[in-house]
Amino acid sequence: MTKIREIFTSIQGEGPYVGQKQVFVRFCGCNLHCSYCDTDFVPEKSKDYTPEQLIKEINSLGENLTVSLTGGEPLVSIEFLYDFLPLLKKSGHKVYLETNGTLPDNLEKIIDLVDVVSADIKLESSTGMLMDIEICRRFFEIGKRKEIFAKIVFNEGITDKEINDAVDIVKSAGCLLILQPEMKGNEFAVSTKKRDDVFEKFYKLYKNTRLIPQVHKFLGVI
Repeated sequence: MTKIREIFTSIQGEGPYVGQKQVFVRFCGCNLHCSYCDTDFVPEKSKDYTPEQLIKEINSLGENLTVSLTGGEPLVSIEFLYDFLPLLKKSGHKVYLETNGTLPDNLEKIIDLVDVVSADIKLESSTGMLMDIEICRRFFEIGKRKEIFAKIVFNEGITDKEINDAVDIVKSAGCLLILQPEMKGNEFAVSTKKRDDVFEKFYKLYKNTRLIPQVHKFLGVI
């Protein structure tokens, strides 16, 4: 059993699948405390689910769905996922895992049951926490066994060292890199000049880079 904050159908607002209709399952709990996080995890607003209860509710929403496991950090609930994901796959749904990319050992346990991995590379300048490059590298090494892409939230404080380290990680995985300017509400917290400069620095080092903001905020959806 695990705590689920909410289950809802909406439009994916981030990354290469932006605009796709998905079912979002928002897990409670996270192993990080990013300074820009705006997710509400008040325990009183969550509900306990068994794997069987959760799959029943998802199946009631339709067939052949793309189910986004988000949070929080879904991989914190690894024992639940180990039991739940086979039910999700058996029901014919596509598994889209949104993760902070810091729990490679947990990813290893369920990678064969996942279709797409949306993994963050956390920068100290935006999260307030030091990034462990080797943990990130190992996470992407495991994740590249499936479709994986990297997502980086950046602000005005991003450094050249952070850029070089992040590019080194995604190069080793050979995956798509999504740059996402930090936002405050519906407004960018990064100037146009800084945004363009950061994109050019990444693109010069790694051509498989795209700049995609949080589109769902402009669409007015969750």
